[in-house]
Amino acid sequence: MKYVLTLLSLIIFSCSNTTSEAKSDAKTEPEVQKIVDNFFSKYKDSSPSDAIDYIFGTNKSFMPEQIAELKNKLTTTTLAVGAFNGTEQITIKRTSPSLVFYSYLVKHDKQPLRFTFIFYKPKEQWILYKFKFDDQVDTELEESGRIYFIK
Repeated sequence: MKYVLTLLSLIIFSCSNTTSEAKSDAKTEPEVQKIVDNFFSKYKDSSPSDAIDYIFGTNKSFMPEQIAELKNKLTTTTLAVGAFNGTEQITIKRTSPSLVFYSYLVKHDKQPLRFTFIFYKPKEQWILYKFKFDDQVDTELEESGRIYFIK
């Protein structure tokens, strides 16, 4: 009986350690979260174009032509998907203390979009390293439910 209780205690302790490690992996960086929140505030209250200008203002190494093209694509896409209705965090991943990945579901009237941000901290400040948006989140969800993923 003592053996079973000891084994059970070890299993519970292992599970609680695994859970706390997973939580710390998904911990937000306050400075990055503030940048993302400000981005979505501008996206909602001003325009997608202003939000893009803001987020890319954290890193001056992007070419203006790239930013202009992205702004055009996002503006065109948002006109097609309808009014903005809010955001939901999909995931936050951290590869190291200097590189983080944020993914959000951006809700619109006609369909959702997914925004992904990668931030990098080369010295003291977080900068945008990569930004993407797409409308494939539903396709990936359907794909994850395919029979060959079930084991």
